[in-house]
Amino acid sequence: MSGNVYVASPEDGSGKSTVALGVVTLLGRKVGKVGIFRPVVDSSRPVDRVVELLLAQPAVDQDYADAIGVGSQEWRADTNSALARIVDRFQDLGSRYDALVVVGSDDELGATTAIAANLGAPVVLVVHGRGRSAEQVRLAAELARADLVAAHAHLVAVIANRVELDSVAQVRELLTRDGGLPVGVIPEMRLLAAPVVADLVAACDGELVRGNPAWLNRESMGFVVAAMSLPDVLIRLVEDITVIAPGDRYDLLPALLMAHQSGVYPRLSAVVLTGGYPLPEPVDRLIYGAHQDLPIIVAPGGTFETASALSGVRGKLTARSTVKVESALRLFEETVDKEKLLAAIDVAVSDVLTPVMFQHRLIERARSDRRRIVLPEGEDERIVRAAASLLRSGVAELTLLGEEVPVRAAASAAGVDITGATILSRHDPELVATFAKEYARIRAHKGMTEEQAAEIVTDASYFGTMMVHLGLADGMVSGAVHTTAHTIKPSFEIVKTAPGTTIVSSVFLMCLADRVLIYGDCAVNPDPTAQQLADIAISSADTAAQFGITPRVAMLSYSTGASGSGADVDKVREATTIVQRIRADLLVEGPIQYDAAVDPEVAAAKLPESRLAGRATVLVFPDLNTGNNTYKAVQRSANAVAIGPVLQGLNKPINDLSRGAQVADIINTVAITAIQAQGKVPT
Repeated sequence: MSGNVYVASPEDGSGKSTVALGVVTLLGRKVGKVGIFRPVVDSSRPVDRVVELLLAQPAVDQDYADAIGVGSQEWRADTNSALARIVDRFQDLGSRYDALVVVGSDDELGATTAIAANLGAPVVLVVHGRGRSAEQVRLAAELARADLVAAHAHLVAVIANRVELDSVAQVRELLTRDGGLPVGVIPEMRLLAAPVVADLVAACDGELVRGNPAWLNRESMGFVVAAMSLPDVLIRLVEDITVIAPGDRYDLLPALLMAHQSGVYPRLSAVVLTGGYPLPEPVDRLIYGAHQDLPIIVAPGGTFETASALSGVRGKLTARSTVKVESALRLFEETVDKEKLLAAIDVAVSDVLTPVMFQHRLIERARSDRRRIVLPEGEDERIVRAAASLLRSGVAELTLLGEEVPVRAAASAAGVDITGATILSRHDPELVATFAKEYARIRAHKGMTEEQAAEIVTDASYFGTMMVHLGLADGMVSGAVHTTAHTIKPSFEIVKTAPGTTIVSSVFLMCLADRVLIYGDCAVNPDPTAQQLADIAISSADTAAQFGITPRVAMLSYSTGASGSGADVDKVREATTIVQRIRADLLVEGPIQYDAAVDPEVAAAKLPESRLAGRATVLVFPDLNTGNNTYKAVQRSANAVAIGPVLQGLNKPINDLSRGAQVADIINTVAITAIQAQGKVPT
């Protein structure tokens, strides 16, 4: 069955879940429905971690029980009967999904080879390089490959995971030389094996006595035992480390909190106080009075006992570890030849374009040529959460506007890491002087002076827009806190319209169940003239092309063809004529009603000779009232994902967020802005 793939490993600890996660995401961009199948699960565990992880991905919509074959006890008790059941379940799933990702058992290659051969799915073999030389990795892959071939399983690719960084090139050369199969070599990433603070609390039977509970989901990248003087402790601190300290060393605690908040010493992950001592009231009061998010945990065991327990905790890639999931996906993207892997699996690209597929493609396009995006509302919690996700995924280089301490405090309160972002004050004297001089020049015809401009450009929207105008950023996304007018007014004054465009307008990318449509203009122009409507149509068609959607433009009205008359219909008819004259390359129809534009059956009755009717992709509304209400009606009634508004017609990309924007909306809008900044049309 084309599109199915079996991810297998001959050993535990290979990081197979990272590869399976990457494959699920990769298939999610290419086909409509991706399913998960785990032929054999550990009967002793209530929930299979890998299945839970993969089912939580946006490309997958499937129940847990539906993804399970048999338990390990059933497999061992009667292999033949269990195998028959596995094959039946697989075939049933195959009839309901466009592609299945099958994940083999963790440590039984015999089970994997037998099942893979009987399912007939192409096998992606995963071996690990942790603690191995390049030659040892090659040998592990060769032995596993021999077993798969002997069982008549169809091996199509080999991926070496968790490879020591200095061995990556050699491992790739050896594996390619031996088999010529598509190969990925994924280096070891300490983060993926790091436990989260909650794992440490459970391992030492500890109790969180102070700090932000959200930080319990943050990773701990190592330990230092603070059984020495304070200066010796401070010089041993590294980023995201957990400090284990004797519980009666109360002098250390305020110093560690100061170091954590100072910005001079590395940020900590947690402090674990041993011995079960409660915090003395004066110390507890001091900590309570100083705002801090760092988890402080009291463990009942002694220092040696606690350190031993914590050092044995190994982190897992789970559905709840957002940081690890995003980091693992980026690692997979950067180290595996995705096109070769898809070709080996033999995936037929679907004609259907689901919301998940489209959003995956946005992220992939943005990441392929990263641009610099400025976010003026850097102290907003949603912004810092989105920024952390965007940085982990490598979507764009980000600048957050705001003062250093409040921005980092917002990130700390949200429990996210924005280390990779640039934080820039709107009151930076050098930049304010530069921006004021330029703004005064631009607005000289309005009598603007540099003194007046110096006050104006410290405004978040003006400051961010000036960064884009002067090339310090490639695009701007704002509006989570500010109004649309506040966000886009500076762009009219500073960035201005692109050559050949007379009007700034907007579109929404409407992700329906099986396709993406472009709606314009639904946010900016209340009642455009015929000329303005034509410009909106042309800009919307160009936006569609930029995002990989073939533009077929429907100029909407309450009548179709020559059936109606009146000022409103005449405006649309005139606008259609203007578009046809200016852009003869575009397929455009108007006036046309919405149903005739998108429904082939209605189109066959109303406009049987039209090449566009029934398959329009760009729908241009005659006025803002119609457009805004229609997009909201479709969004709510059809459960569509509405991405936007996306501004078009400006010289450089600046986009507005709704003040009710969620983190996912911000991520999508940043990706869209980055793609606009690339200025490329996909081939």
